[in-house]
Amino acid sequence: MKFPGTCVVCNEKIEVNEIGLWAKGLGVKHEKCAQINELKCIVCNGSAGCAQCEFQDICDIQKVSQLCICKKCSEEKNSFDSYQKSVKKNFLLLNLNL
Repeated sequence: MKFPGTCVVCNEKIEVNEIGLWAKGLGVKHEKCAQINELKCIVCNGSAGCAQCEFQDICDIQKVSQLCICKKCSEEKNSFDSYQKSVKKNFLLLNLNL
C-alpha cells in the first residue's frame, strides 16, 4: 500500500507498505481477507453458516457483500432492524448525511 486504508472486510487498518488488494470503486482489503471461505454474521459476528445456506449453490463468497446474516439472527424478531443497526455500527461511512 502506498497510502493507509481500511479493509472493507474486517474494518481494520491497512498500513503503508502492507500488502493490500485494491479495486476501483470497491475499496481495499487485506490479502488474508481476500481468502474468505466462510462469512461472518454482521449482527452476532458468528459464522453466517455458509455450508448450510440455502443460497450456497449460487453464492460466490469472493464476490458477495460481507454483510451477511446467520439463520438464527434472521429468524429473530426485528431482525431487519438489528441488521441495519449492525451495518451502521460497523460501517461509519453509512452514517454520514450527504
